[in-house]
Amino acid sequence: MLSRSIRRAALKQQWQSSTLPPIFLLPFRARLATTSNFTDANPPPESIQSAGFYTNKSKSSYPSTQPPRPDQPSAQSASPIADLPPTPPPPPTSASTLTPTTPVSSTVRSLLPLLRAQPNHYITAHIHARPYLLTAGDTLRLPFHMPHVLPGDILRLNRASSIGSRDYTLKGAPYLDERLFECRATVVGTESEPMRVMEKTKRRQRRVKTVKSKLRFTVLKIRELKIRSLEDVEGEENRNRDEVE
Repeated sequence: MLSRSIRRAALKQQWQSSTLPPIFLLPFRARLATTSNFTDANPPPESIQSAGFYTNKSKSSYPSTQPPRPDQPSAQSASPIADLPPTPPPPPTSASTLTPTTPVSSTVRSLLPLLRAQPNHYITAHIHARPYLLTAGDTLRLPFHMPHVLPGDILRLNRASSIGSRDYTLKGAPYLDERLFECRATVVGTESEPMRVMEKTKRRQRRVKTVKSKLRFTVLKIRELKIRSLEDVEGEENRNRDEVE
């Protein structure tokens, strides 16, 4: 009876070895499936495993394709930084630090009457960040078409970097306080340049594209340029201070 069971076990082992090819002839996935998974008899506690300090050397080094358990939070949901709203950008600051309630400095108070007494003042006005050296009676042709203006409109140029006369010059950092001067311009009209025709073509192509261009420009005339007196500046400063309070 014992010899019969031994013979049966030997025949069974021989049949299994004859049906299965050697392991080096199996595909890669089959070789991974034939490896035995060894588990430790005394596994570490779950707190250490979840923290990531324990690695089982007998397991395969390839990442598992099993989905995470619902009781374990993902890395994206566990990070507190991802849930915080984005910080808003700081508010834009104006180019000029002078406000209507800013008091005029003592140097400007002492030299403003001397500059006002001089004749024939000039001003370096800025229109769309471009400086223009102007005086009363000048005609200014802007290098662009100013929208939403009509002939006869009066514009006040309140941004200037310098204003002066033959002997004195008052410069701003970067712009002057608009309470110190008054510069007004009248919209005369709109001028247009002659029609320009440009032919465009590409290499190894017989097609020629014709582009027409006719730009328009706004024309201004400086009708008034004066420096305000110290009493007017102080009166406007007091009115603005009362409105703020």
